Amino acid sequence: MSVLMENPKISIIVPVYNVGKYVGQCMRTLTHQTISVPYEILAVNDGSTDNSLEVLHQYAAASSRIRIIDQPNAGVSAARTAGMEAARGEYLCFIDGDDYVAPNYLERLYRACTLNDADIACCYYYWHLVSNDILFEYPFRCRGIYTTEEALNILLRDVLIQSFLWCKMYRKELFTRSGVKFPHMCFEDLAVLHEVFAVANRVAVIDEPLYFYNMHCDSTLGKMNPGKVNDYVRAIAMVRAALEKSGQYSHYRESYHALAKKTLNNCNYFVLKLHSESKTLRGLLPDLRQVKQAIDCCCAEPFSSSAVLQALPSMSGRSERHKRLAR
Repeated sequence: MSVLMENPKISIIVPVYNVGKYVGQCMRTLTHQTISVPYEILAVNDGSTDNSLEVLHQYAAASSRIRIIDQPNAGVSAARTAGMEAARGEYLCFIDGDDYVAPNYLERLYRACTLNDADIACCYYYWHLVSNDILFEYPFRCRGIYTTEEALNILLRDVLIQSFLWCKMYRKELFTRSGVKFPHMCFEDLAVLHEVFAVANRVAVIDEPLYFYNMHCDSTLGKMNPGKVNDYVRAIAMVRAALEKSGQYSHYRESYHALAKKTLNNCNYFVLKLHSESKTLRGLLPDLRQVKQAIDCCCAEPFSSSAVLQALPSMSGRSERHKRLAR
């Protein structure tokens, strides 16, 4: 059995659930990084029922950097939390178990943090369409060093800096200072990442695509259902609630409304896609109206979380029609 890496500077947290086809490539790219500082890879097997754990053990046997945490299935939020609790590094990265990174991923992000005294460093990414092996480079980009206010305004709009935990490096203490807890839902990073950015003094953005997001039939965005649409709206409602609680909503109102507009457009697309896949237009217009009503509640003055939740039930998949859509 290999000896664990001593005194890692960076901890990479990789939640793993039934990604046996992809996790080998993930581990291979993470163990062959160009960076010279010590780092550890915390692979959290979240009760996989395929060969994911077997693949992890194969790579852990060959690399002292890999530590495996094996737990019963509890969801990606619990897996990330378990990884954070075990992390020994000063800096954290989150990589999804079915994705992979460029050889200089850690080096570029770490240099961006240390050379610019930044608490967070961000890079860009490719969409990798697995079925036909095509790469699309994310087109909306910025670069520079940003203050807390500047970075939050960009992040909330969710375009030039997006609310993904991955494709970023964080000073670990940010998660302690912010008190962030990952909610058990889809789009959980969108719901809370702004709270991490709110306690970062400086954020560095490098205009390089260094992360590869695998788009396949089982990925979060590749397999949509009514519950995920519901969670998308809940996530931006949680952002509004947090901004209200901190007394910052009025300061970031314009950026938040831009986020709400983007969410509406995306949710409309997801609803259309669900109806297309089910080969029926029955109930389409009511569903679109329901989405619009929920987003309007997120932007309402005064804001009410309960009003948002009341606008969601028909999208939750409880009706017979949505049960058919979710299959």
